Amino acid sequence: MKGRRFGAMLLAGALVSATSAANAEELSIRLDFSPWGVHAAMHLAQEKGWFEEEGLTVDIQDGRGSGNTLQLVNAGQVDVGQVQLGLLGGIRAEGATTKSFAGFVRRTDLCVLVDEESDIETIEDLEAKTIVVFAASPWAPYIDPFLEAGGQDRDSVEVMFVDPAALWGTYTSGRADGLMSTYSSALPVAAGPRPSRCILSSEAGLEFPSYGLVATEDTIDSRGEALAKLIRVQQRAWEHLKDNIEDGVEAMLSQRADANLDPDVTREQIRMTIEFMDTPATEGSPIGWQAREDWEAALESLEQAGVIEPGWNPEDYYTNDYVE
Repeated sequence: MKGRRFGAMLLAGALVSATSAANAEELSIRLDFSPWGVHAAMHLAQEKGWFEEEGLTVDIQDGRGSGNTLQLVNAGQVDVGQVQLGLLGGIRAEGATTKSFAGFVRRTDLCVLVDEESDIETIEDLEAKTIVVFAASPWAPYIDPFLEAGGQDRDSVEVMFVDPAALWGTYTSGRADGLMSTYSSALPVAAGPRPSRCILSSEAGLEFPSYGLVATEDTIDSRGEALAKLIRVQQRAWEHLKDNIEDGVEAMLSQRADANLDPDVTREQIRMTIEFMDTPATEGSPIGWQAREDWEAALESLEQAGVIEPGWNPEDYYTNDYVE
């Protein structure tokens, strides 16, 4: 008799689980690039089952650049993108309706890597040098204003565009003097083959929020409850990672086993990503919350770069409506 009752309980539990799975809301999330540390919160949440706890079924896809991910989001091919938010100005200027609904890495982290043994210290020192970048890079709108801040242009500095797959090989082989990327992703990768240091974009006065979550205005309006759940899961994951980076490393190696990730590189990428999570304007605010002051600085940089016209409204580019 006890065996029957136990079997009935197991069956009931299975039915509840099956019903919960059937009722779960599906979200497709496209990341910015191939696996690296900024993706740790997504993979940790997947590994721990935290999405399921919130009633979400999440498809996490690797990307081929923030620009490409933004195009896919705007075209409705994926629900959410995790991207460099500095590119929103350009795509909205072309008529896109994509905007940010959460910002996690809120401090500017674009940088140009240079060999730590080189004599390149400033933007001015890039004269007659070669910099490698890929077309869908978050650097794309800012290359010219960055060079101009140091009295350079594309006549004095060779900007070499390559496929993303060739980016690192071009730099580490010495065929380029600098590599345009992000601080948290690039420095740990370069540490082994070509130890490097960074010239940050902020040295050219280019300031904007870094990594966050974007969706079209229609998706934000119609699927707000699901997006709020996604934000809660990401807040939980990032808070966990602040004191438990190793869990993020293990989750990434498990979720992306085919990527052959270096655990030491991944660990350092996660650590550096956490370093760039706050600005003076977001200090003490919930993870994901975005400051108007930071977006105003970003849009001033975009206007300076000629990406957007004067007369912009910060609220067209971000919302905090679903951040608790």
